[in-house]
Amino acid sequence: MAKLTKNQKFALTKVEHGKLYTLSEAAALVKDITTTKFDASVDIDVRLGIDPRKSNQMVRGVVSLPNGTGKAVRVLALVTPDKEAEAKEAGADYVGLDEWVEKIKAGWTDVDVIITMPSVMGKIGQLGRILGPRGLMPNPKSGTVTMEISKAVKEVKQGKIDFKVDKAGIVHASIGKVSFEPHKIVENAREFLFTINKLKPASAKGTYVRSIFLSSTMSPGLKVDPKSLDV
Repeated sequence: MAKLTKNQKFALTKVEHGKLYTLSEAAALVKDITTTKFDASVDIDVRLGIDPRKSNQMVRGVVSLPNGTGKAVRVLALVTPDKEAEAKEAGADYVGLDEWVEKIKAGWTDVDVIITMPSVMGKIGQLGRILGPRGLMPNPKSGTVTMEISKAVKEVKQGKIDFKVDKAGIVHASIGKVSFEPHKIVENAREFLFTINKLKPASAKGTYVRSIFLSSTMSPGLKVDPKSLDV
């Protein structure tokens, strides 16, 4: 068994084993127990009472976090020439089409989000094997295949994220940074959880939200009491 570091021991002394924290308590404590020298991400993990193997119980969606993610998001806009100026003005980091398609085919994926148009999905489709496993494939459901390029770019830059339940029935997302004030972490978490609740499949039986954990990149997880949330 690996030895605990001094910082890990410190963090564990602050966490009460078996305690269910309110969201506000967890948001404040996650800042206190994070000792990284960099501005760590604040992550939320929500276990759902669904069967992700069933297509009618798949939970996937997008949410615009009111306080953003705190992360600089690199956006590639794969658009036709008539849309390039719009994408650039909205803040896209990389803009174009054929030259970027060729770069991706050669292995380039140094980007966080790709936004494109319905009319060029024929060209983008051939990149599925490269982009799919990295979660970069544009999708109309996440708003990344659209004619409203400016709106899509701005929303992503301002804190719009997409999420999808994994094979274990858990939704993972980064909802901010440790440098955020606790109330901003709470606001982002509430918006995220409110969106998940709206997406509850009609076929899901029993308790929908089974557990919620809040943590930072290298901190212990803090179990949040679902009953403390007014979402």
